[in-house]
Amino acid sequence: MSMPTAIHWLTRDFRLGDNPALAAAARGPMRSVFFIDAQLLAQGAASRWRLERALRDFDAALRQRGDAGVTILRGEPHELLPRLVAALGAAEVHQSDWPCPAMRASQQRVDQALRAQGAQLVLHPGHLLIHPRLLRTKGGGAYRVFTPFARALRGIGADRPGAGAPPRIPTAPGAGWPQSVALDGLDLAPDLHGGRAVLDAHALPAGEAAALARLDDFLDRASEYEARRDRPDIDATSGLSEALALGEISPRSVWAIAEARRRDNPAAADGIAKFMSELCWREFAWHLLIEFPQMAERAWRPEWAEFPWRGDNADFDRWRQARTGIALVDAGLREMRVTGRMHNRVRMVVASWLTKHLLTDWRLGLAHFQDSLSDWDPAANAMNWQWVAGCGPDAAPFFRIFNPERQAERFDPRGDYRRAWLGPGAAGALAYDATLPPDWRGKGRPPADEGTAAIAAGRQRALDAHAGFRDA
Repeated sequence: MSMPTAIHWLTRDFRLGDNPALAAAARGPMRSVFFIDAQLLAQGAASRWRLERALRDFDAALRQRGDAGVTILRGEPHELLPRLVAALGAAEVHQSDWPCPAMRASQQRVDQALRAQGAQLVLHPGHLLIHPRLLRTKGGGAYRVFTPFARALRGIGADRPGAGAPPRIPTAPGAGWPQSVALDGLDLAPDLHGGRAVLDAHALPAGEAAALARLDDFLDRASEYEARRDRPDIDATSGLSEALALGEISPRSVWAIAEARRRDNPAAADGIAKFMSELCWREFAWHLLIEFPQMAERAWRPEWAEFPWRGDNADFDRWRQARTGIALVDAGLREMRVTGRMHNRVRMVVASWLTKHLLTDWRLGLAHFQDSLSDWDPAANAMNWQWVAGCGPDAAPFFRIFNPERQAERFDPRGDYRRAWLGPGAAGALAYDATLPPDWRGKGRPPADEGTAAIAAGRQRALDAHAGFRDA
């Protein structure tokens, strides 16, 4: 008996292995469809650029298995999917669930439109380690503190990865479909302008095979991860943030592979355990975003709605242009503009400088990161900014103010990281200059001594603001 035709609605999870939505659709003739819709266009330029690279690799992987590749359509899914269902005679649309607020709203519209003509949207897991309904407190609510959350997650264990890549994918005919967009010549980030060539030059390899290879390489050297992970001058991290954000590898697969290597290599067990803790932190962010969809817009702690954050200001302009005069902060912001990524320790220092020393609204920093990060993740970006600002769940206390000079002395002791991005004639500095729009050019950094003096003054200003807010 032949299997019915289905549609694979591709949004994230650009992989063949552990992709339940693809596996379900591929039981019979299927077509993978990707939409250039309002939600995608609202993303930052760097993340759209990176998504296009994932899309191209995934399309090639489908074609290697006999599929016709991804059909790319311009428009809203709830308007176009019913037409595609009718053209194919399909009864089901399969999607890997990406539970951010904008996607939730899109899923609801699609579900209503499909049901009106007797079809249905089927959501599949894969973006998370475990379904949030399985990880609740004794009172039935979501965990709001990381340590008990991580303990409970480890106690239950992550879901097992699903099936591997389908050996062959049967393709359904596409007659009667709307006009598709050709992959050749596709440009999802035309607003990158001169930054595209720089990002291309500094990009890590995209795709599922590259992600698996990177994980394997990292686990080979994970024995030093715990001790060296905070060093931006050393290549000690996994480099998997983009692959996880785009679903080129599933967190369940990463967890299972890491757990097996931890058992097989006792010398690396502590380092791998610390790495798995970082996967728990990613999971924590997504569970919180599902519980509090406004996390990118409103302070998690309601009382922080009245904190006297500064809005857009000249200090914020200097911060986003990497002209604060604080070497570690400026180096991190340059790294992000050139590579689309920033070392996690430096991210914390950069965010603390904006929200504490400059008392500038964390949402301005969040928006700048969203536009600039190729590994942008809506849950991690929102939670981490709130964590640093002191207004989020399980947040660092506001009075915990990073001193960027001490952070640099501790984690970039030889100054290699700072020189790579700030040194005259350094490759990183030249690459950063090549990305600058005309209105940013010719503006040098403030003198270093000006920045040093600003550290003490900014710290005191932050403490005074917090004291006044607390006493109000």
